[in-house]
Amino acid sequence: MTEPAIQTTTIQIPQENLQIATYLAQPTAPGSYPGIVVLQEIFGVNAHIRDITERIAKLGYVAIAPALFQRQAPGFETGYTPEDVEIGRKHAAETTASQLLSDIQAAINYLKTLPEVKPDGFGCVGFCFGGHVAYLAATLSDIKATASFYGAGITTRTPGGGNPSITRTSAIKGTIYTFFGEEDASIPPEQVDEIAAELAKYHISHRLFRYDGSGHGFFCDRRASYNSKAAADAWEQVEQLFSQLVPQGGSQKSKVKTKTL
Repeated sequence: MTEPAIQTTTIQIPQENLQIATYLAQPTAPGSYPGIVVLQEIFGVNAHIRDITERIAKLGYVAIAPALFQRQAPGFETGYTPEDVEIGRKHAAETTASQLLSDIQAAINYLKTLPEVKPDGFGCVGFCFGGHVAYLAATLSDIKATASFYGAGITTRTPGGGNPSITRTSAIKGTIYTFFGEEDASIPPEQVDEIAAELAKYHISHRLFRYDGSGHGFFCDRRASYNSKAAADAWEQVEQLFSQLVPQGGSQKSKVKTKTL
C-alpha cells in the first residue's frame, strides 16, 4: 500500500514577543483534516520528533511540532548522550506551565488559520518532557484527544513550580491515553497508580497502558531503551485515539491495560 503524499515545512509562529520555530507536516491531497500538536522530548524538535510529525500527517492529519524551548534555546535540537540529557533537562527546568500552554495554544490558533484544517477537535501527543506537557495541554478547551507518553513528574511537580500537574486532572476536557513502561525508573509504579486513580476519580475518558519489560523512552527508535513491540502497540492505540477526531469516530470507555510483550 502506497503511503499518502505529504509536504513538510518549517514556519515561524508569532507568540508574544518571539517567533516560535515550528515543524509542520500535512497531506498534499485536498481535504479537511484534524490538527495534531506534537510535543517534544527534552531533546528539542529533532529528527525523532520530525519523524513522528510526518507519520501523523501520513495518517491524514495536519501535524505541528512547536519548539518548546524557543525562549531558552532557539534552534535547539540534540541527540541522546548523557551530556545531551543534562542540557535538555536544564532547558526544560527553565520553562513554565503558563508559557508552554500559551505556546501550544498559539500553535493551535495557527492551525485554525489553515483552510485544510478542521476548525474544532484538535489532538496532541507528547513524549518524555512532552508527555508531561501533553497532560497539561489536555486541559485546553480545543484539545479533544491526548496521547501522553512516559511523562515523568506529573504527580510531583509542574514546569515553573506550583502545584503538581496532576492537580489539574479535573480540567481535562476530552479523552486522554497515557503510556508507561513498567521498568521506567523515572516514573515509579505508585505514581502511575496515582494518575490512574485521579483520571478515574474525575471520570475522565481515558485508557492507561503499562508495558511490561519497557523502560523510559521505549517509543523512540533512536534510544537504547527502544522496545519495538511496545512501540508498535502504542502506535496502534494512538491511531485509534486520533480516529475519534474524524466525524465517524466514536467515544471510548475508560480502561486500564497492562501489556506483556
